[in-house]
Amino acid sequence: MTAENAPSCPIIHPLDLGDDGVNRPGLYINPLYHELCAAGTGVHEVVRPNGSPAHLVTRYDDVVTVFRDQDAFSRQRALGDDDIDLEGTILSLDKAEHAAVRGVVADHFTPRAVGRLAGRIETRAKAQLEHMLQAGEPADLMEAFALPLALNVISDLFDLPPQDREPFRAWGEAFLATSTLSRAEAAEAHVAMVGYLAGLIEKRRAEPGDDLLSTIAARGDGIPPDRLIKLPLALLVGGWETTASSIGTFTQVLLSHPYGDYPTAYAYLVDHPENVESAVTELERMFTTAAADALPRRAVRDTTLPSGARLREGDLVIPSHVTANYDPRAFPEPRRMDFGRTPNRHLSFGHGAHHCIGRHLRHAEVVAAVRLLLRELPALRLAVPAEEIQRKPGQVIAGPVSVPVAWTPGAADGPAAA
Repeated sequence: MTAENAPSCPIIHPLDLGDDGVNRPGLYINPLYHELCAAGTGVHEVVRPNGSPAHLVTRYDDVVTVFRDQDAFSRQRALGDDDIDLEGTILSLDKAEHAAVRGVVADHFTPRAVGRLAGRIETRAKAQLEHMLQAGEPADLMEAFALPLALNVISDLFDLPPQDREPFRAWGEAFLATSTLSRAEAAEAHVAMVGYLAGLIEKRRAEPGDDLLSTIAARGDGIPPDRLIKLPLALLVGGWETTASSIGTFTQVLLSHPYGDYPTAYAYLVDHPENVESAVTELERMFTTAAADALPRRAVRDTTLPSGARLREGDLVIPSHVTANYDPRAFPEPRRMDFGRTPNRHLSFGHGAHHCIGRHLRHAEVVAAVRLLLRELPALRLAVPAEEIQRKPGQVIAGPVSVPVAWTPGAADGPAAA
């Protein structure tokens, strides 16, 4: 495709936005993303729901540049165009301010630190799977396994009281909503979470433990109070929702897509468990849990991207890691699922200073969950046709509403128990 036959403007972003203002991304990325990546420089003007123009950046090298170059592209100056209120969170800051907040907890999320959590993650996963099996089939993999597993792992790190975990989950779901009709509820949830965490931080400051919230309380003297309180908010909400959505999405894909000579990729991995880690990495590339694109930036100076596209000071820039993950310049045959793909430097966790701080933990949890399912439930299958599985509408983090499954031959399929 050439610049001459590129899709005509205006292109509304997000690409899956309905006439009712609700974003409804599917399991596969919108085909228009592939067209935009191929056309011209791969940088295209789009229109945001509020009518403001922006530049959608779709090619791998360009997206990496926008992510990496904080001197040219500012997160802080683009906050007014975010889909949810991230003011004061780690996701809203630039340069030294961002590094200061991130540094409070960074050593808890290194590969070595996450490696020490392997036994705890495995124990949580086994216990949750046992609950699902005892409840019987069919079951909703999201509610019976993925969500409680992810919520409890991140909540354990913060030593969040067990009775407070479900309420926090409800607040988090409201906070992540992007549709206009949900903004009042999102604001209320935001206030509730901030108030709750402020009180808990004060308790940990007076009576510290060995948990992550106590670390934040102890190390946060030089951080403005608002930012300190919103640090655990971002980690908690992002920590469980993205992980659970990945477990549900990846299991759905494995159970509904062939691989090699096998009827499903799941069956392949049952016979080749040594490939689980690389399979999860490939699934992360192809089926990111971001509902639209990465958080926008504002150009703070004129910049020419590697593609040759010219961005002007003041431009709103949307680095589309969703599309970059399918750029054939970086990933040969990008639409082919390849569990042996190497290198596989996908951008689903971002890049540069703002790369996802919890990426190693999330990857470890998903790998542990998939390995456990393969080992304990080799006959796992979807209990409904794959095309009937609905995706969550109007959420920053994409994922299935439910994933009904069964695991023994002859078990009655049908709607999973509520």
